[in-house]
Amino acid sequence: MNDSAIVGHQRCASGKHHHGGKSSESLLDKEIILRHLEIADGQVVLDAGCGNGYMARAFSERLGNTGQIYALDPDESAIAVLRESTRGTNISPLVGDITVTTQIPSATLDLVYISTVLHGFSSEQIKGFDAEVNRLLKPRGRLAVVEIVKRPTPFGPPLHMRFSPEELMRILNLLPLSTVDIGEYFFLQLFQKRDGA
Repeated sequence: MNDSAIVGHQRCASGKHHHGGKSSESLLDKEIILRHLEIADGQVVLDAGCGNGYMARAFSERLGNTGQIYALDPDESAIAVLRESTRGTNISPLVGDITVTTQIPSATLDLVYISTVLHGFSSEQIKGFDAEVNRLLKPRGRLAVVEIVKRPTPFGPPLHMRFSPEELMRILNLLPLSTVDIGEYFFLQLFQKRDGA
């Protein structure tokens, strides 16, 4: 594996995101992730920075014909492919950026899931992300952040770009819940929307 080519999105000089060309899918323990997300019938879930939509599909399988999954990504071609392949399902692919106001209505989501994307955000984008997540989540709704551990690994962004769970807790205005190991190089940090937020 080559280093920063793998895992999610990267920020180019323009500040826009693009896919690094490889997915973290094969490196993550999806079953552990799904177990800790506790997705239940009828929930509304957002897969933010969904890429090829592999987790949106996993969420759809868990929900069956109940609930709804939004699959959001700024990559128009990835969303076009996903839209074509998920016709007739409860997945709604959308072109959009989670660091600004999206077309998803306020206070409608039970869960926002974002995997190996946050490390590519600028400080301004993180503020926008925090604001948009708080706008989208229902009371007691949850955010699930998957990131690469902050130690040397055979791939991934430079260490100074990575977040530890403690750093995520400091920069996001959400109530920290639990931190879960989900593979040799990744962790899942769960948050809940604060009362009154």
